[in-house]
Amino acid sequence: MTKKVTITDLAKKAGVSVTTVSQILNGKQDRFSDKTVKKVHQLQHDMGYVPDFNAQSLIRKSGRTIGVLLPNINNPFFGRFVRGIEAEAMKHDYVPLIFGSNNSETLESHYLLESIRRTADGMIIASAVSDLNYIDKILSQNEVPYLLVDQAPVVEGDKINANNTKGGKLLAEYLMKKGHQDIVVVADTHPTMNMEHRLTGFLSAFKRAGRPIKADHIIKTDLTKLGGYQVTKQALALKPTAIFAINDEIAIGLYRGIYEAGLKIPADISVVGYDDIDLAEYVAPKLTTVHQAAFEMGQHSAAMIIERIENRNEPIQQVNLPVKLIERDSVKQL
Repeated sequence: MTKKVTITDLAKKAGVSVTTVSQILNGKQDRFSDKTVKKVHQLQHDMGYVPDFNAQSLIRKSGRTIGVLLPNINNPFFGRFVRGIEAEAMKHDYVPLIFGSNNSETLESHYLLESIRRTADGMIIASAVSDLNYIDKILSQNEVPYLLVDQAPVVEGDKINANNTKGGKLLAEYLMKKGHQDIVVVADTHPTMNMEHRLTGFLSAFKRAGRPIKADHIIKTDLTKLGGYQVTKQALALKPTAIFAINDEIAIGLYRGIYEAGLKIPADISVVGYDDIDLAEYVAPKLTTVHQAAFEMGQHSAAMIIERIENRNEPIQQVNLPVKLIERDSVKQL
C-alpha cells in the first residue's frame, strides 16, 4: 500500500524546513527566493502532496467553505447560479459545498446539519422548504451567517432582489400587446417568495388592464419538466390562447404535452416561460421568456456571504439585479 506523502517528506526532499514549505504553500512565498519557491511547488506536483485540510482548518480556525443548498440541481438555472458562486468563491480561496434538496424537507434539514458539522463558514440557501424560523435558529445558534436567495429573511439581513415582480409584469404586458386575453398560468405548488412575486406581477398587470385572470385558470404543479407535462391536458381544457409557465422547466414540459395533443406552438397556442435557461434557445420553436442574471446572482451571493463571514459587523447589503424580456418564436400575434 502506498504511503501518504506528508509535509515532512516534501520538506526533506526540498532540503528546507517544514515551516518554509508550509508558508510557501499558504501564499507567503514572497519571503523566499524564486528558486526555493519553484522547487517546493515542483516537488509538490511531482510527489503528489496535498495539504491536510483538517490541520489547516485548525490552524486558521476556518474551513473556508460555503454551504450551498439548492432546490433542484437538475434545473439549468441553478447550474448557472452555481458557476457564479464558484467563480467568486475561487477569487477568495473559498470552496462551495453544493447540496440539492430535491424540494425535500428531510434532505434540506439533513444537508443543513451536515454543512454545520463540516464547519461551513457560511451558507447560501436557495432552497427553503423547511421552516425558515428553524433554519435561522439552527444557523444562528452555531454562529453560521447565511444568505437566503428568493426568500424573505426571518430577521433583517443581506438580500438579493431579482425583480421578479417586474419580470412577471413584462410578460403580461407582452402577451396583451400580442392580443392575448384568455390566459392560463401554470404556477408552483409550493411557491417561494420569488415565485409569488413573479405571479403577482403577472396577475396585477392583467387586473390593471381590466382583464383579470380567473382563479381557476391558475394551475399548480411541480417546478419541473415533468410537472409541466403532467398538467398539459388540464391547461388545454380551459381553451386558452396562451400559457404562462412560471419557469422554463415547466414550459418545456408543456411543449411535449402540447405536441402530443396534436397542437402546434404558436399556431394553435402560445407559451411563455421564465428564467431563460440554455434549453430555451434549443426547443422548437424557441421559447419567449424573461432573462434572469443567474450567474451574476451566484457571484453576488458568494461575495455577500464572504463579506459577512469576514466582517460580521458589515452594514446590511442589498443587490438589485436586472431582468429583461427575451422575445423569440413561441407567441403568436392575434
